[in-house]
Amino acid sequence: MVVATEEMAVYCFDTLVSHFTGDQPPAPAFEDGNHPLFVTWKKATNGSEPRLRGCIGTLEPRQIVSGFKDYALTSALRDRRFPPIQSKELPTLECTVSILTDYETAEGYLDWEVGKHGLIIEFTDPDYNIRRSATYLPEVASHEGWGHVETIDTLMKKAGYHGTITESLRKKIRVTRYQSTLYTMHYGEYVAYVKKNRGAAPAINGVTVVNGFKPGH
Repeated sequence: MVVATEEMAVYCFDTLVSHFTGDQPPAPAFEDGNHPLFVTWKKATNGSEPRLRGCIGTLEPRQIVSGFKDYALTSALRDRRFPPIQSKELPTLECTVSILTDYETAEGYLDWEVGKHGLIIEFTDPDYNIRRSATYLPEVASHEGWGHVETIDTLMKKAGYHGTITESLRKKIRVTRYQSTLYTMHYGEYVAYVKKNRGAAPAINGVTVVNGFKPGH
């Protein structure tokens, strides 16, 4: 089974840095394959808890090299919930790469474990008679401190449902559960990796970008 690795997170940082420099990112240091995957960016400032800055991926298998390259940029620049990430934010960022595995049809909306399973829900909106769907990665519920019901209810709202959530409606939801492997890397760890393996820290417009330096300021 393919698992998320340090090199995959490095490749996502390489891709984002290369977007700002206009260069091609270095070749990935991991083997290709076909798997569902996500790229998540978070931002931490002044020692605070990292806050979501962008997260986009696919629930369908695709080539992981091109997938990480595409979603590293899409989640950083085109997540409609957030403004595009700027180069000056690089030192505050952390990147999590996720590879999704073990898709299973749950027997009901309670048939999953917090912290172990991600969820895909599908249901018919009774107000508009349209199908809605949404997903949470496995780490979301445990990070937010949610139980089963709160997770499902917030996921229904994420899907675009704004009506009353009843027990009867919850029981009509189709739930697919899945697991994931993930790897999280902070920008400082990325800089250390690049120095060790390539001999020099990342640079934008000829200026080295390290923790504490903000390009453009």
